[in-house]
Amino acid sequence: MTRRTVRGLLPVLLAASALAGCSSEADSGGDAKPEKSAAPAVKTAAKGGTVGGAGSGCELPVSFDLAKDWKPKAVEIDPDSDFAELAEQGPVTMVCEIDAKPAGQIGFLRVWQAKATTVTPREALKGFVGADENASGATYKEVTSGGQQLTEVTYTAHSELTDEDRRARAFALATPAGPVVIHLGGLDSDEHEEMLPAYELAKASVRVG
Repeated sequence: MTRRTVRGLLPVLLAASALAGCSSEADSGGDAKPEKSAAPAVKTAAKGGTVGGAGSGCELPVSFDLAKDWKPKAVEIDPDSDFAELAEQGPVTMVCEIDAKPAGQIGFLRVWQAKATTVTPREALKGFVGADENASGATYKEVTSGGQQLTEVTYTAHSELTDEDRRARAFALATPAGPVVIHLGGLDSDEHEEMLPAYELAKASVRVG
């Protein structure tokens, strides 16, 4: 399937690919010291707005900056609907989708929240990643970004839609309401790389409350 064909089928593909993650993992160690991410591997996007507060599109226990033209929308799914399981991945529930299409990319930043306040960010992130069987090579690390202690994972996921491997990553942090996971997928690895500045902006600016 060519990328041009995939773009033509975008509405169907996005509906079918609401979840992205992986199963196998190469852990960096539970006692790893936090790494400072002041100099990310990719540039940080310019700020275009903020999500998390009242009136921002998604009311969350965290807030962070959005890249220009990325559009947030709260996720509310009827638990009795056929799509309810798409909003659950391991110990977390999807609560917000931030769409990159208005900015010219195909993908989302998705925000997931754990219901249990006793779960650590690392446990929430490992449970999130472990709940999907379509990827491999997960690597975890503890980082300090924007003054916040985060756990981050990078991995490769196999897309059944395009029959290709693609990159994905996510980070998690603790809040009084339970850990929050912020995940970046993408239609393919090229799209993922193009959206990385928006992910780095979210990671650098995230804060509790």
